Amino acid sequence: MQRFETGQTGVRRDVHRSGRVWGEHALRVVADTSEALVAACAPGAETRWPAMYVRARADGDRSVRTEAFDAMATGTWELTDAVWQETELLLWEPPAAWFSVNAFYTSAGLRDWYVNFEHPTRRTTAGFDTFDLAVDLVVAPPDLSRWKWKDEDEYAHVRRLGIVTDTEHQAVDAARDEVLAMLTERTGVFANGERWAAWRWEPVWPTPRLPRPRAAANRVAPEGG
Repeated sequence: MQRFETGQTGVRRDVHRSGRVWGEHALRVVADTSEALVAACAPGAETRWPAMYVRARADGDRSVRTEAFDAMATGTWELTDAVWQETELLLWEPPAAWFSVNAFYTSAGLRDWYVNFEHPTRRTTAGFDTFDLAVDLVVAPPDLSRWKWKDEDEYAHVRRLGIVTDTEHQAVDAARDEVLAMLTERTGVFANGERWAAWRWEPVWPTPRLPRPRAAANRVAPEGG
């Protein structure tokens, strides 16, 4: 299996079942162990996202997000260059899991934990491939006792479109139970919640960049979910 060194650039790609790339995000590897691939980025990290999705995030217009999913279902999207904005991001990708655990940090510290339900990762020479399955769980610090589901409406929409199959839906349901158990029992990432809450981006690390020229810069990328 491909292994990565601390400080190395790793690219997360969301890859649709058609084989087309839905998104790319340049990250910096924090650790790569048997428990998880841990990676991070800070504002300015390079990304590529569907143009409609970027516009929806910039305008705060969720109806355009719905149009982006419609485009995904028909395979008609185009990617545009963007940069990560506002937050520092730390994410854990456990092997074979149907989720990743993300932490978002502002100047005030840890803002929230964010569980992203997605395909299990597939390592590549540049990083890893996965595919976001729309629904998320947002967990409030510091004691992990308050949480809420996010984007259930979009999840229902992608289910209707056939983007998320019945088999994937069953895997997501099982992963939901797994994550809630982790929160209750303080296992996995959450066993070291206080330690990770104090994490911050290493300022000597260069801004993560995608491994190819970009046509345009400084468009705003999705901050999360």
